[in-house]
Amino acid sequence: MDHLYFTRLYFFRAILIPLMAFTTSLKAQDSKIESLASQGYSYRFTDSAKAKQMLNNALILARKSNSKKDEAICLAFLALTYRRLNSPKEFNNYAEQAYKISSQTNDERAKAYTYMVMGNLKSYFDDNTAALNYQLQANTLFEKHKNYALCAQICADISYSFSLSSDDRVEKYVREAMKHAQQSSDAESILHARLAMGSYLTGLTDKDPDNISLWENSVKFLKQTADFSAENDSRIPSKSNIAISHLNLAALLIRRPKLMDGMLFARQLDTAIAISKKYGVKATYRNSLGLRGKYLLYQGNYSKAKKLFLDGIAYQLRLPYKDHEILAQFYASLKEVAAREKDYSSYYLYDQSFSKYNRLTYDETMQRNLQLAEIKFESAEKIRKIKQLENEKLLQEKNKNLGYVISLILFVIVIFIFISFYYRKRFYQKQADNLKQQQINDQLKLNLLEKDSLENLLAKLSLERRFLQSQMDPHFIFNCLANIQSIILKGDRTKALTYLNKFARLTRETLYHSRKESVTLEEETENLKSYIELQQLRLNHSFDYRFEFSDEVNMYEKIPPLLIQPLVENAIEHGLKPLTHRKGNLVITFTKKSSGQVLICVIRDNGIGMEASQKGKNKDKHDPLAIKIIDERLALYAKNDSDKLIPHFTKQSSDEGCTITINIPIV
Repeated sequence: MDHLYFTRLYFFRAILIPLMAFTTSLKAQDSKIESLASQGYSYRFTDSAKAKQMLNNALILARKSNSKKDEAICLAFLALTYRRLNSPKEFNNYAEQAYKISSQTNDERAKAYTYMVMGNLKSYFDDNTAALNYQLQANTLFEKHKNYALCAQICADISYSFSLSSDDRVEKYVREAMKHAQQSSDAESILHARLAMGSYLTGLTDKDPDNISLWENSVKFLKQTADFSAENDSRIPSKSNIAISHLNLAALLIRRPKLMDGMLFARQLDTAIAISKKYGVKATYRNSLGLRGKYLLYQGNYSKAKKLFLDGIAYQLRLPYKDHEILAQFYASLKEVAAREKDYSSYYLYDQSFSKYNRLTYDETMQRNLQLAEIKFESAEKIRKIKQLENEKLLQEKNKNLGYVISLILFVIVIFIFISFYYRKRFYQKQADNLKQQQINDQLKLNLLEKDSLENLLAKLSLERRFLQSQMDPHFIFNCLANIQSIILKGDRTKALTYLNKFARLTRETLYHSRKESVTLEEETENLKSYIELQQLRLNHSFDYRFEFSDEVNMYEKIPPLLIQPLVENAIEHGLKPLTHRKGNLVITFTKKSSGQVLICVIRDNGIGMEASQKGKNKDKHDPLAIKIIDERLALYAKNDSDKLIPHFTKQSSDEGCTITINIPIV
């Protein structure tokens, strides 16, 4: 069982009691009809029959006085009352009537209320896009008239709409709700906005369960909210929200059983239960039993936890309304207790009840969806008939002037024919001139393309020539020959012969590769191995090396030749060669990007680093010629193929060594 069920019920369901500040915001209005409707709406929780009677009386008075504004507001009250009574057909009917009547008046307050009701209606039918549109319009009008209490209410409701999709938008609207609530100084609106902010913070803690600091900050905020509701009890008409503020804090605490303050948790549950009993908030009391049972389950007190879950089931069964989902969750909790006690017979009985209520929950959901679909169909059919009547009326009006329209069309056609003949010659002449000019432009473009291609070819050839000149560094060749001479003078003919063979092989491979547009990765690495082994001989094996290839790398993919050797040379000459206090290590790694034909080559050494290498040189820290040529070659490949990712270098250096990353295009 999901142990957070009893918490989510109040973060996402109980908060949806619509428009708590709705009645309060109308108390300052002068209309007697609005006052009567407001008074009737205030009975929606305690005496629904009296609420409907008073609202219908107010609606009759509004119609007798021919006040479209009062009629629209009364209908909005009625719609929300039936929403509270869970009567979707009446809710839909009165909401649409309110919206239709408000469209016949220019009163912005009436429009704001009906936009708010329509937003609530669309949200009830899971049409979040339309709901958001209406809610934003209502918020704009209420903000214009500085009704910040309702602005806070609407922004909080909008934040719940985004709770499962966009954290950024939830944060935006809860902060708007907090701002408007502070501007209104209305305790009810402030509590409503703080509950929305608490829901947002709790959602963040669920998505990042390892962030203890975030959880502690969220607990602190929810505790401030619970303290605020307790301090302003007399100023908050919605007592259920006061209980919810304490229950939400307890729900957040139990998310971290090992870190929670047990006394604070128990105190919040006791407060929520006391408020529930005092004001008859039955669902809050029921869920308090579930949370306390979960706490005892974590503590290992299985017998007391089991008793609380059974009490919760018994309490739910005594309520006049069915809630199969909560019953299924209680039985799931009992299954967990039985499993921990290894009471498998009880587990079997609880599982049967769980399956029963789980199935009933599914059936209820299906029935509700069918009912909502039927209401949507009826509304769509009604809209279709209205549009059909409007189209018929429009068609009749058009038929009256059909003769004039036909005459006008014929007149226009005659004029058009005359003008077309008049301009025909000029049109064709202009077309011929444009075609001739286009041909000239195309020829110029072709010449420019040929010129550009020749320039690119010359640039590439020049670049290849410069690169070839930079490959076999004269200084390196001199060192190699000097080493061979030294070995020969020492009389070590075998070592001299090995050195000379490797040097000849490297020279031959370098010349061979420099004449090719591309080589395989295998050929390139073989050439690198020859070069590195020659350097090892020259430096008396003062460093080790190895190649690493990821699984996705294909050794037969082709790349531009002789790109990596200058970078390896820099690593050996400037990083590993000066190294004295530890043995050098050179690692060359090849991986492949998941998107695009690009190989990533990473050259790492444990040498002295770039900073230390620069200390013994001139202050000029520009890159060697070979590296600049590599940059130019890679840029040239990118220019010739616009679909390729433009390669680049990245460098990282410290006193522990240097890492160079190069992106090599696969050609």
